[in-house]
Amino acid sequence: RDLHSFPTRRSSDLNKFWAQFFLYIFMEQKKHPIRTFLDNMYLGAAYLAAFALLMILVIIVYNMVARWTGHTAMGATAYAGYAMATSAFLAMAYTLNQDGHIRVRMLLNKLGNKKKWGERWCYGIGSVLALYYFYYASRGAYFSYILNDISQQDDAWPMWIPQMSMVIGTLILAIAFLDRLYQIIFFDYEQLAIKWEVKDEKAIDDDVTSQSQYYYGDKEK
Repeated sequence: RDLHSFPTRRSSDLNKFWAQFFLYIFMEQKKHPIRTFLDNMYLGAAYLAAFALLMILVIIVYNMVARWTGHTAMGATAYAGYAMATSAFLAMAYTLNQDGHIRVRMLLNKLGNKKKWGERWCYGIGSVLALYYFYYASRGAYFSYILNDISQQDDAWPMWIPQMSMVIGTLILAIAFLDRLYQIIFFDYEQLAIKWEVKDEKAIDDDVTSQSQYYYGDKEK
């Protein structure tokens, strides 16, 4: 393109140019440290959630062995509950970042070219709710700490310790929602849709298409 024509670009072309520029700068995991940090944070939380699931198995096996041998596993039920809550809250941000949450897109698909506004609304509401949950989770853990709230189970742990997994999990989830909201506002939506495409859904669509061709292809011919 002629260099003299650059100042005469339309504003929409300039907006698209800057959107693609910022997409390249901030979205590429290997290019910008902020993107790398966020993705590694989501992944690290997911690893901790997987470790918590493994601990549930270990605690259950320990409880079974203790019963078989005539011993008592003090607080095993409570520890398994703590591990289950930890696995749930720490995995939510990574699941969101990988588009693993179940979404019903019927209304979004009806919006057509205005679908990005629906996505902005969804991620905006999600960000507000995640911040709301984080605030009250932090508030609950804080009051458990200052009131010295103790578990009613056999473990008799201070309740603020297991509640911290909920605080950290909701904080990372709020960051993940704000991350998505920032991207959906300032970056090019078409490129984001390609980047965020769920591989499982694509595989299901391809499988349905191949089955339709298999069952109905010969009849159409």
